[in-house]
Parts: sequence; structure tokens; C-alpha cells
Amino acid sequence: MKVNISSKGFTANDRQIELIEKKFEKLGKFFSDDVVANVTMGYKKNRQTMEAMISVKGMLFRAEYTDSDMNVCLDKVVDRLSGQISRYKKKIQKSKRQVKDIVFEEVPEIDVEEDDLAPVKLKSFEITAMDVDEAILQMELIEHSFYVFMNAATDKVAVVYKRNDGGYGLIDPIY
Repeated sequence: MKVNISSKGFTANDRQIELIEKKFEKLGKFFSDDVVANVTMGYKKNRQTMEAMISVKGMLFRAEYTDSDMNVCLDKVVDRLSGQISRYKKKIQKSKRQVKDIVFEEVPEIDVEEDDLAPVKLKSFEITAMDVDEAILQMELIEHSFYVFMNAATDKVAVVYKRNDGGYGLIDPIY
């Protein structure tokens, strides 16, 4: 697994980079060599934050943690990613699907309650074309944290969502 490390608002020193690569090396045994982990370090409200994303054939593993100590952030992010991978292993084994880029023999077993593996509630709704500002207004009116709509500018399905910093985000999928 390849690890891309970036930092916002400061320059990561060699010791930090070495420690991150060492910790992610442990996760690397779960994946084929061509999988990439993107790790971003930065500051939020005078606290250090770390975010990591691993994308494997359309499946995204993501973890973020904020603390006063970057080493604590690193440990928590790696623990969360490891837990996500283990839960994913359990779901894949249950569905009997095969994923080539994950080495499931290396992923540790965890106890997952049956509630965690329960089917997702299905909700269907009519989708209407609108611009992004109108979608944000609709989201606020129904008091949700996200809203799925047909983007009138692109004629594609998109999602607006409320960010943790109070702003808004737009997810515009690539088909």
C-alpha cells in the first residue's frame, strides 16, 4: 500500500511522516500493493486533526480524529480504519462476494452484533431538477443534514450536505 501524506497549515517533519508510514504499514497487509491511502494532517480550532481515506474498487474507508496530540490522532485513525475493514470483511463473507484488492486472511475477526449487519432501510422518492441553492433551501426546510436532487446545471444526480464547519458541500458523482 502506498501512503500519500499532506499537511495543511504547517509542514510535517520527517519523524511524523516516518511514524505515519509505520502505522499505515500495519494496514498495508490488508490490501494489494497498488492501493493508496491519503492522509491529511491539519489544524481545527487550535487542535490537531488527521483524516485518512483508502479507496478500494469503489469502497471507501475513511476516518478522522481531532485531538491536541497528533500521535493520538494517528492511533485513533488507524484503529477506526482497522475496525471498518474488519466490519467490511464480515459483511463480504456473509454475502459470499469476492474483492481482489483486500487480503481478508490478514484482517482480524471481530465480534459484530447482528444489529450492525441489519439491512439498510430503503426509501424511495421522486427526484426533481433544481439548482444547488434551491437544494440547500429544501434541505434546510426538511431539517436534514443532506439532500439528494437532480442538478439542473448538469442533469445528473447530486447531493448537498451540511458540513461540520457550518458550511455546505456538494457531492457531484462521476459516472
